[in-house]
Amino acid sequence: MKVVLFCGGYGMRMRNGDASDVPKPMAMVGPRPLIWHVMRYYAHFGHTEFILCLGYGAHHIKEFFLNYQETTSNDFVLRNGKAELLSTDIADWSISFVQTGLESAIGERLRRVRPYLEGDEMFLANYADVLTDAPLPEMIERFTESDAGASMMVVPPQSSFHCVEMGEDGRIGALTPVSEMPLWENGGYFVLRQEVFDHIPEGGDLVADGCGELAKRGKLLAYPYRGFWKPTDTVKERVQLDDAYAHGDRPWARWEREPAPAGTA
Repeated sequence: MKVVLFCGGYGMRMRNGDASDVPKPMAMVGPRPLIWHVMRYYAHFGHTEFILCLGYGAHHIKEFFLNYQETTSNDFVLRNGKAELLSTDIADWSISFVQTGLESAIGERLRRVRPYLEGDEMFLANYADVLTDAPLPEMIERFTESDAGASMMVVPPQSSFHCVEMGEDGRIGALTPVSEMPLWENGGYFVLRQEVFDHIPEGGDLVADGCGELAKRGKLLAYPYRGFWKPTDTVKERVQLDDAYAHGDRPWARWEREPAPAGTA
């Protein structure tokens, strides 16, 4: 199944005051950028055809893959001055690099790569900046068995704030962490059918327009997940992931601790 990655946004909250034009998916976690970790997750489950929706800082992403060094994350033997790889990670990947505009909304980026999805009843999509250890095959199977036009992984709110129950006199009766409220938020992992294109207007948004309209029609499926899920909307979150990686705490890297599921690449 093809994987569409939205990696053309400005990522303003990741800038930390610097004027670099490096897009957010190229922020480093360990020796590899975020986008590589997301792609490696999908590849672990056999999904190795990627369509990158490029925009801001596209040349950084292109240069990374054009000059990719397998020896950075694979064992090898150096013989007569040449590296002989003992394993590989991206050799079997197919990556389409598509410029989808600097200012395009997510839905418009998806519309612009539709020709690359022709003939595919279903496909996967992701913001390319969120890591998880969710069981992707289960997510896909639930969607396949439904008649939904789209499925999104949903996760508990990640805020550390508390909600308050307040009486008319202003006295607080209870404090509840937002993460324990009966609420869910978009987790950024989508399984989509071609039907979603029917509800995304020119310049539209995937969630507000495409998923919103499907929800009204009862054709939007949720995949609730309470396991590991980590966004990288801010510098702090990226640094936390990088530190966890350095200490060997990387639950999203399922490829490091388990064989690829049967029937996958």
